[in-house]
Amino acid sequence: MKFIDKIKEQAKKDIKTIILPETEDIRVLKGAEIVLKEKTANIILIGNENEINKLSKENNINIEGAKIVNPESCDKFEEYANYLYELRKAKGMTIENARELLKENSRYFATMMVKMGDADGFVSGASHPTSDTLRPVLQIIKGREGVKTVSAFFIMCLPTNEFGEDGVFIYADSGMNENPTADELSDIAITSSESFIELVNPEGTPKVAMLSYSTKGSAHSELTEKVIEATKLAHEKAPDLLLDGELQLDAAIIPEVAERKAPGSPIKGNANILVFPDLNAGNIGYKLTQRLAHAEAYGPLCQGLDKPVNDLSRGCTAEDIAGVVAITVVQAQHNEDKKVHRQSQKSK
Repeated sequence: MKFIDKIKEQAKKDIKTIILPETEDIRVLKGAEIVLKEKTANIILIGNENEINKLSKENNINIEGAKIVNPESCDKFEEYANYLYELRKAKGMTIENARELLKENSRYFATMMVKMGDADGFVSGASHPTSDTLRPVLQIIKGREGVKTVSAFFIMCLPTNEFGEDGVFIYADSGMNENPTADELSDIAITSSESFIELVNPEGTPKVAMLSYSTKGSAHSELTEKVIEATKLAHEKAPDLLLDGELQLDAAIIPEVAERKAPGSPIKGNANILVFPDLNAGNIGYKLTQRLAHAEAYGPLCQGLDKPVNDLSRGCTAEDIAGVVAITVVQAQHNEDKKVHRQSQKSK
């Protein structure tokens, strides 16, 4: 079974409510149609009901079953505005600013709905840049307890199972942190291993490669030293995590190369999580894999947030949107489990 089919089956076991705020985009409405047909999530669409229904009918899209919320007439609008004002008044926001932002920016409105518990997550980015999705999320939802570095990753599904976890990799950070420090890189490695267990293989073993243009000291520079330090810090924070660095890509994913370049490496050329040294490398790497290897790419997905929100590539299809909605549902399922665990630990 393909990765995304497994995710959809998992999503159906405990349906969550996901918001799609970009209702002016036909792909989003088609994505909602797929989700509703497959029954992987409850869907909330943000916008004017008449306009959304008109656009759907004109394009023969069936969104029956979706809930449409218009910020202009929402009975919780003032509650959202007051809460947003309280959260951001120290940054200079007025109550008038808050009201205007919620009326004009569907991503802020979706963020407040998730923050207030009226939805479990949202998916955006089909027609807006990543920053438009992530800015309100980082301002309002923020990272979950115990997480210092919120980051983004892609799930890359190759057409063959030769590499990674039966052809599936996590690439991080490929969508958020431009030039992470060694400490931030170590955090990204650890949260990526948690995402692997949640989404790729709950019974598998995360095998993390800290990527560089150098393998085990074959080159020396400020760039390689950052990855070496990140590897050291990750080992200290998560001593049981199977992780190695600094590694060139071939030493990370090809056992024969690993034997020559990194003998004794604990991941033995079988990495299923690739941690890139910066956003340049991560973004280029995922797009190369997607286009040249004909891989399916899901993301940028966010990890470390208090509640799940995921971005989309502006080149996404309706099927991509439906897939990311299902991933967001599964993240929301695990998010609930984590909160229950934290509460039980505090009560001991």
